[in-house]
Amino acid sequence: MEQALRVCIYGATGYTGIELLRILAHHHYVRIVSAVSRTYAGKHISDLLPYFSNSYLSKVPLSEEPQEDFDLAFLCLPHETSLELTPTLLEKGKSVIDLSGAYRISRGELYPEFYGFEHTHKELLNFAVYGLPEIFRNSIKGARLVANPGCYPTVALLSLYPFLREGVDFDSIIVDAISGVSGAGRKTTQHFHYPEMEQNIMAYSVQKHRHTPEMEDVIKRLSRRDIKVRFTPKVVPASRGMLSTVYIPTQEKRIRDLFYETYKEEKFVKVVQEPPMTKHVIGTNMCLIYPYYDERTDTAVVISAIDNLGKGASSQAVQNMNIMMGIDESAGIENLPLFP
Repeated sequence: MEQALRVCIYGATGYTGIELLRILAHHHYVRIVSAVSRTYAGKHISDLLPYFSNSYLSKVPLSEEPQEDFDLAFLCLPHETSLELTPTLLEKGKSVIDLSGAYRISRGELYPEFYGFEHTHKELLNFAVYGLPEIFRNSIKGARLVANPGCYPTVALLSLYPFLREGVDFDSIIVDAISGVSGAGRKTTQHFHYPEMEQNIMAYSVQKHRHTPEMEDVIKRLSRRDIKVRFTPKVVPASRGMLSTVYIPTQEKRIRDLFYETYKEEKFVKVVQEPPMTKHVIGTNMCLIYPYYDERTDTAVVISAIDNLGKGASSQAVQNMNIMMGIDESAGIENLPLFP
């Protein structure tokens, strides 16, 4: 690109917005021209985040509305807010990457049950492209609205895709996944208050989680079958990182070859020889996958690790932006992990 892509980040002071600021601060083809934050409007980015003091971002003001014209918006906002803002931005000719769940599920009737609101722009649900690059890369190219996947669906669907791509027969899926506390967002709630979270591990939304229909929706698109997902999320006292274990009853035993073949050309998804650790992906756009076939129970076991704020949110959003705009897909997101 000869001219820098002008970007606006809505919700710039939440965890995903801050991670976008960190990644895009040194992206060679991008300039952040507006950072929207109603909570901290009137301050500059470096007032709140002093580690940006040596960056051009230090003097970018935080404001209630965009201060300059822009080409693309990242929406790091509540679902209902993104729902209503997106059509307005599209009408103005902007490209949108939405990090909320407002446009992830193609079936609008599921939103009242799982999100608690009626979807008022169902006409955009089929217009939106689901932003999981390793599966939908061709659709993302040139898209104007990308629904960035949830963190749990990202790691689970990457664990399932080789089976779906090959047409392996199975009828049920169990997803058991663990996340760091940042997945709950920056606002404090009682369960995530330090005295209650420290030295504690807990499951939540066991009966019904909004990421379940997101997974099932994509699985149906890929397999043309209604396959139910039994999903149990857990949170551990770590700030970030995600570890998922997927169980699939199947007679297909050569799953390691299946995974190697599926991801052999992918830069950000790697098949590993030992079960991965979150320490190996923190601060990166990587997904490390360990597939294993348990002959005793005829079960495929797939263990995967991502950074929930990276590949599970902000760095994947940048990967989507790169693809949308014809930029090198890995630009700005080839970071090595923060280890240990």
